[in-house]
Amino acid sequence: MVDTAEPPFLVALNLTRRCNLNCAHCYLDAGSRESDDSGELSTAEVKSLLDDIAALSDETMVVFTGGEPLLRADLTELVAHAHGLGLMSVLGSNGLGLNDRRVNALKAAGLQGVGISLDSLEPEAHDAFRGLPGSWEQAMAAFDACRRNDLRFQIHFSVTDDTAHELDNMIAFAKDVGAFVLNVFFLVCTGRGEKVTNISAQTYEQVMRRLTAAAREETEIMIRAKCAPHFKRMAWELDPDWPVTAAHGYEAGGCLAGTRYCRITPMGGVTSCPYIEDEVGSVRQQSFADIWRDAPQFKALRQPSLKGRCGACEYSKICGGCRARPLARDGDLMGEDFLCAYLPQGGPVIEPLGAASDSIQWTPEAEEWLARIPSFVRRFVRQRAESQVRADRGREVTAEVMLELSKVAKHRFGAKRPISGPSAGQDAS
Repeated sequence: MVDTAEPPFLVALNLTRRCNLNCAHCYLDAGSRESDDSGELSTAEVKSLLDDIAALSDETMVVFTGGEPLLRADLTELVAHAHGLGLMSVLGSNGLGLNDRRVNALKAAGLQGVGISLDSLEPEAHDAFRGLPGSWEQAMAAFDACRRNDLRFQIHFSVTDDTAHELDNMIAFAKDVGAFVLNVFFLVCTGRGEKVTNISAQTYEQVMRRLTAAAREETEIMIRAKCAPHFKRMAWELDPDWPVTAAHGYEAGGCLAGTRYCRITPMGGVTSCPYIEDEVGSVRQQSFADIWRDAPQFKALRQPSLKGRCGACEYSKICGGCRARPLARDGDLMGEDFLCAYLPQGGPVIEPLGAASDSIQWTPEAEEWLARIPSFVRRFVRQRAESQVRADRGREVTAEVMLELSKVAKHRFGAKRPISGPSAGQDAS
């Protein structure tokens, strides 16, 4: 088989199993603050791992998550090491303990953003889901601390049948509080999430339709679906020329498990995503690069042989369904994603617009513009520029295209926002 292992877009580092909450949906089944931390990757081991990741590409985003990563005493040191390698480092947190002092220390070390979980606008509902009275108030305090100290933050909202009705209000709240991104997560039943009632297929379809429309309409905030690759199908149905239908990066809405993304456990195990629990290797026994390139499961995900409706679907290349759901329920990585209600229509397979990436040329002036952008956001800028050119039926990225993207970014996100808009990381902490 031809090696198709491009460097990862995103690597999630679960730094610890320890947590100061007891969330009902936790995929890691994280332990308490007092839990034994023996066996976790040491500071030196994490730094060595970061070195390996950067050797593959300095355009990779690293998400420091957990458990609760703020419980790692060496977190600031690890962020500084990642920053020194040119990696973009972000934090996935529940917000507890994220005060002015911690925000300033992490920002000074090079942290680019933080994702904070908020499961309901009703304090009692959020606290019940998180297993700790007062956790809603502490999440609000974390938003305030980030805003006061000019650290970009995003909100992670997990949708269930009990919270789906809050989507529009959550979008309005995210804009009002100053979030850069609203990430809407759809639970996959693993870890303690096996005990949580998931969203029904009908509600899922309704929420996804509304979410896709909101992502298309909103100009003040980025809205993204996570663990819901069907977003790509709905985006295509809404507007085939929408640049997000051509994108393959973190903000594109599709699944990257094992193809451009993986997770590393606190003990060094490597998995395709947080919801696929089968480890394909350990960074204590192999180099990260060898695992990323050679793991059989990763190779299978890069050349998938999908079954059922997913295998027959015309959207199989731009969606492909969640691989964790059929694996968790039926033990079949390539099974159909049962949460999707779409019935294939028998048409030809839709090719991603981005499949012809080599047809997009860059003028010397545009290349010079791109070279001035920090490495950790360069990939996002490149992707967005090429997607826009394809949407306009063009074949060349020019300096004028880059200037226009810059104007759009400033209009949409304010003068302090970068042209591309990457931000905090993926994990639903």
